[in-house]
Amino acid sequence: MNVLIIEDEKSLAHELELFLVKNNYICEICYNGASASEKIAVNLYDFILLDLGLPDYDGLDLLKEAKKANPEAACIILTARAEVNDRVKGLDLGADDYLAKPFSLLELQSRMQAIIRRKFGVAQNVIDLEGFLVNLTERTIMHHTDPVNAITKKEFDLIAYMLLHKNRTLTRAQLSEHIWGSLINDDYDSNFIDAHIKNIRKKLSAYAPADWLETVRGLGYRIKTNV
Repeated sequence: MNVLIIEDEKSLAHELELFLVKNNYICEICYNGASASEKIAVNLYDFILLDLGLPDYDGLDLLKEAKKANPEAACIILTARAEVNDRVKGLDLGADDYLAKPFSLLELQSRMQAIIRRKFGVAQNVIDLEGFLVNLTERTIMHHTDPVNAITKKEFDLIAYMLLHKNRTLTRAQLSEHIWGSLINDDYDSNFIDAHIKNIRKKLSAYAPADWLETVRGLGYRIKTNV
């Protein structure tokens, strides 16, 4: 998922980036509020990790901007402030959670996963799609007891992202932005996503038809499931 890290302490920002990229997140970093404000205005993010103690910006004001421009983004406040009022104000403004510095990276990951489960209504890590078992934690796909090893990292990212937005049509631009990061250029070739979807279907069809992966003509793609 696409993450914006807003943190003026560069060593911590890079530590967060390395950890999250290792765990298959796409990350951008802003070291001040001004640059973060610009990015929030034009890009969509799945997660925003926000340090309240920025040198040039009130973190709570930036949170207001983020919730207005990108209301679907999950926001976790990172703060060294001891005042309970700051945390309460942040949660009242729409933040999903907060972590007081110093914090464990494993705890951050656990909080993010909990938000994902809550936000997208995913009660379990293994989803059964007509015999295809998608493990969101282990990032594996099984067809009953047979492993589907041919799926690449990016192909799994596409499946997982559509699964989190199950029964919702996602455009090619949305899929590209949230899987590859940043806005799509004017010369973006929409066939890029089509080619990935075609490859996924071909690989899955070696085990069984993947009728749950649907094309919505003129719009994009969706995973249709009652799970």
